[in-house]
Amino acid sequence: MRIDGGLMGDLSESGRQAKRLEGLGYHGALTAETAHDPFFPLLLAAQETESIELMTSIAVAFSRTPMNLANIGHDLNSFSKGRFILGLGSQIRPHITKRFSMPWSKPAARMREFILAMRAIWQAWHEGAPLKFEGEFYTHSLMTPMFTPTDTQYGAPKVFLAAVGPLMTEVAGEVADGVIIHAFTTEKYLREVTLPAVERGLAKSGRSRADFQVVYPGFVVSGTTEEAFAQTKQAVCKQIAFYGSTPAYAPVLGIEGWGELQPELNRLSKQGQWDEMGTLITDEVLDKFAVVGEPDAAVDKFLSRFGDVVDRTTGSFPSRDSDHARAILAKLSA
Repeated sequence: MRIDGGLMGDLSESGRQAKRLEGLGYHGALTAETAHDPFFPLLLAAQETESIELMTSIAVAFSRTPMNLANIGHDLNSFSKGRFILGLGSQIRPHITKRFSMPWSKPAARMREFILAMRAIWQAWHEGAPLKFEGEFYTHSLMTPMFTPTDTQYGAPKVFLAAVGPLMTEVAGEVADGVIIHAFTTEKYLREVTLPAVERGLAKSGRSRADFQVVYPGFVVSGTTEEAFAQTKQAVCKQIAFYGSTPAYAPVLGIEGWGELQPELNRLSKQGQWDEMGTLITDEVLDKFAVVGEPDAAVDKFLSRFGDVVDRTTGSFPSRDSDHARAILAKLSA
């Protein structure tokens, strides 16, 4: 299993943080598109590191065009000497239409075409193929030498796709190099819904599971002190409640027999009762969505649940010091 660590906080610290992760033995350093751009930290990280992979987890696809991300993906992969992974996500309709002022329709079909369009652009740049992509949502038919990169020795980056529902997950299996499973996932949902959808997508593209990576961050409730454990538990319960309030995630609760919890969480979210929402996450619910225990015990639980199906994780397993962190990484990646 490959282990990724997050690049968080001040942009000026990105290079130093990535170098620290590389030194500890992490396989990847990743960013998320929340309050800041997800690409700038990885550019700085590439400059300060040599071997660690650099990934967006995730960048919002539908706020951009395939050409935008083809350029960014190419440049970061070239600059990092082949270490960039373009992790994409669709976001949800209100954010795309109201925050980004971009169109929304048929998210799974649009995402499939978006990734295929990027691949067509990269093929034009890296293999000299004529650019002629015509789809329902995107059309790319113009490419001249002035706009064609020449630093193509590292090829195109890998593309990972975030997915929750079976349609988007199947798209990931068909056209991406990996799937980023939402942390709001239980082992039952992963095995009974997510992985079969991946296999259907892989079958469409004529690939095997060996050609594909399953990324699962997972919720971890742990801590090196009782106070830290309690704080983490409260924070994770709030996160689970927040995600559970989203109608699109209702099937994950439904498969566990907690379908009635979703509308109640949604009702409280509309009233802004975020703290109250967290109190609805019982220990039974928490145990299905998170591995709970002291750091070493949490690692064992994670491997027991997911070691046979997950290829890389960003699970946050707290450590006492650098040596303990290295021991945890070694155990996860053994």
